[in-house]
Amino acid sequence: MASVDVTGILQACQSPDAGQRQHGEAQLKELESDPLTFFISLSQHLATTSNPVDTRKLSGLVLKNALDSRDSAKKDEQASRWMGLPENVRLQTKESLLVALEAPEMDIGHTSALVIAKVAAIEIPKNQWPQLVPKVLTNADQGAPLNVRQSSIEVLGYLCEELAEFEEDYLDEEMVNKILTGVVTAMRPEEPSMDLRCVATKALTNALDYASGNFQRDQERNYIMETICHGTGAADAKVREAAWECLVRVVENYYEHLPAYIGAIFTLTQTAMGDPVEGVVMQALEFWSSIAEEEFMCLLDVEDGKEDKSYKFILNSLNQLVPLLLEQLTKQDEFADEGSWNIALAAGTALSLTATVAKDPIVGLVMPYVEQNIHRNATQDDWKFREAATFAFGCILDGPDCQALGGLARSGLNYLLSALSDGHPLVKNTTAWCLGRIFEFVHGHLKDPPLITPENLPVVIEALLKSLDDEIHIAEKVCYAISKLAAGFSDMSPSPLSQYFETIVGKLLATSTRVGEQFSNIQIQSFEAINEVVTASSPDALPIVAHLIPVVNQRIAEVSSTPPTSQESSEQQIETLNLLCGVLNVIITKMYNCSSEDQQLISSQVADSIMQALLTVFSCRQSYVPEEAMLAVGALTYITGGAFQRYMESFYPFLEKGLRQVRDWQTCLITLGILGDVCRALDKQFSVYCDPIMTILIQNLEDPEVPKSVKPSILSSFGDISIAIGDDFVKYLKAVAAPLGAAAAMSVEMARTVGDDEDEIAYINSLRQHILEAWSGILNALSKEMIDEHLKMFAPMIIEYVEHIAHDPHKDLSVLNRATGALGDVAANVSEIGIIFKQKAYVKPFLEECMAQPGLDEKANWALTMVRAAEQ
Repeated sequence: MASVDVTGILQACQSPDAGQRQHGEAQLKELESDPLTFFISLSQHLATTSNPVDTRKLSGLVLKNALDSRDSAKKDEQASRWMGLPENVRLQTKESLLVALEAPEMDIGHTSALVIAKVAAIEIPKNQWPQLVPKVLTNADQGAPLNVRQSSIEVLGYLCEELAEFEEDYLDEEMVNKILTGVVTAMRPEEPSMDLRCVATKALTNALDYASGNFQRDQERNYIMETICHGTGAADAKVREAAWECLVRVVENYYEHLPAYIGAIFTLTQTAMGDPVEGVVMQALEFWSSIAEEEFMCLLDVEDGKEDKSYKFILNSLNQLVPLLLEQLTKQDEFADEGSWNIALAAGTALSLTATVAKDPIVGLVMPYVEQNIHRNATQDDWKFREAATFAFGCILDGPDCQALGGLARSGLNYLLSALSDGHPLVKNTTAWCLGRIFEFVHGHLKDPPLITPENLPVVIEALLKSLDDEIHIAEKVCYAISKLAAGFSDMSPSPLSQYFETIVGKLLATSTRVGEQFSNIQIQSFEAINEVVTASSPDALPIVAHLIPVVNQRIAEVSSTPPTSQESSEQQIETLNLLCGVLNVIITKMYNCSSEDQQLISSQVADSIMQALLTVFSCRQSYVPEEAMLAVGALTYITGGAFQRYMESFYPFLEKGLRQVRDWQTCLITLGILGDVCRALDKQFSVYCDPIMTILIQNLEDPEVPKSVKPSILSSFGDISIAIGDDFVKYLKAVAAPLGAAAAMSVEMARTVGDDEDEIAYINSLRQHILEAWSGILNALSKEMIDEHLKMFAPMIIEYVEHIAHDPHKDLSVLNRATGALGDVAANVSEIGIIFKQKAYVKPFLEECMAQPGLDEKANWALTMVRAAEQ
């Protein structure tokens, strides 16, 4: 197979001239249309030492991207393309990659290792390329040249990382042992090359998923842990950081084996806290964050009645650990971008997670630090201590009993409000965040005594609204604080916040228009705060809530009428319109929830104005359906009921577009939900839209490219449509029964082989729930005459399907709820079905078992009554 010289193409792709670069990229894309030439040419270019290093590296990256993608569908397509190549082409490409792996230039070896791992991830699961691992292990041997050893160990690490993504183990125990031996040998303190030790440590991190057998054996586990721990004290910071990162992975995979090592690791932590390299300190902090996360999950398991598997490392080391964490809080990066990670933030995260595990005892360890430092103002640098003290208090609010914190929060509230005007922006920023945390965890109308009183509420509101004019990153935190303040007054009527409602929302609307620096979230935070204030408002504020509707509608008109001048402004316009639609959705929902049969709080004229605004948003973008606008339409259907028919001519094209938007599965799912809302609103009036809608739904079910996450909701939409149109649904019954039967058979087969895969179990239960929802909807929609004539033949299939569910240990409560309902619906609506129930011995014991389940007792009792009546 002939190759072509790609040097010129690759050089053009790296050209600073945009025209040349675009031409090179177009040539590269054209080359990829011929996969045989593409793979051979690029792999040979990578392996040829006389070619420029920069183009060789680029050829490797292009190959890697041609073999892998974040998009699972594209990734499968790329794998199929690779395996579809002639064997000699794949062999020639792999030989070139192995040649490049031994290149003297480390960058070329590294790039080749990445590509080799991608190829191996495709071939090894298909029992191809059995020579690879033995070849790479030989290269990794101590007798090989350093560059070859380093690149080969990288391959082993990347390979383990790739294969760990699969459910099946494709590396046998003997092979794993050889890989671990080669990798750990290169990590030893005696190894003179720090680069090799670093690469090997990273490789072990990736290989740890396969080391479960080795960790069961004391001698092997001790050797591995000793080698990792030695790495934390290496002379090279890269090795130290990689070693701590490896220990983090050990926590995630082998927490139960840590008791023998935790004391030594804590000593290493004390040393690491003084490391001059930031990355080392942050990884050591991450280790303790991971410990806290594991032990918090153990606490949750205990709450669920499971065995306590916690070794309580956090509690046992609390007196020594907390001071270490507090020391790191003053290592702020004053000039870092908002949200960038640093030692102080890593320490605060560890402290927060520690608080969730330690609970009340942490308060006595942290508060002396807070009290000692929060007022410090003697020198110019004392802002660090004020910020750290404020941060420390905010970090411990989630975990300890709120009564233990309530008095502290009440006594410190006035100081924190004044600190919103501190001379240093980081202090103000952290103070606003801390106030939000206080309002989230300590504030609430059921707290006794309350944090927020009629006396201090005006002061709180004034301070927060004033700070909305501060620097944008500070204003973002203030929005968070306002959200949590409002949420604390939920279900309180009248709400103390009502008299400030208009002022607060007006200020937040003004804040949402502020022009911020790149990546600012001020607009999102402002609208989220508005939504929370509206949601938490009490009935006496509803007239003011209603006055927001024309304001939001006007904003939608203004934003949508401004043509975007760039890609960035187009994206900004989309985001703003989505946020505004989100506010409309919240307002409509609030007004609906507070309405009654005698009093609708949104008039038909106001509903018209809302729908017009939403149609404007839909019309703004032809290529997709805005999710937030669709959700707002769903809320509006509850307000308008059958009167929604007057909008259908304008809205229907967008409903259809959303249902066809299957590649954007989230939008499609939302549209399916709105389809149900429209069906419930229109009832019989929906019949005129059924033919095209049903055609789209059936096509989506039959399309193998439609994500499987969408299909269960399509099935349940059949129930929504049938309930709306009643006996008119009979014309679709055969077309619907086939996919429902196929989905049921598929879920039964999946349940037989699922094992303990939690994601797959959740999907099976979702599928079951939607299948049963569909059948129940149809059974309750059709008249008895139509059921007996057209649906009766499917009743035994439904009963048999529930039998499979009844015997499955993985069924969840939602499925049980639908299953009992389906049995009752069959018994209540299908004539002469009693004989089938008598033949199914599982039915009565199953329903009696469901009667003992909290929340299912009434439905199960009703279903059992229906079954007994049917058997008479």
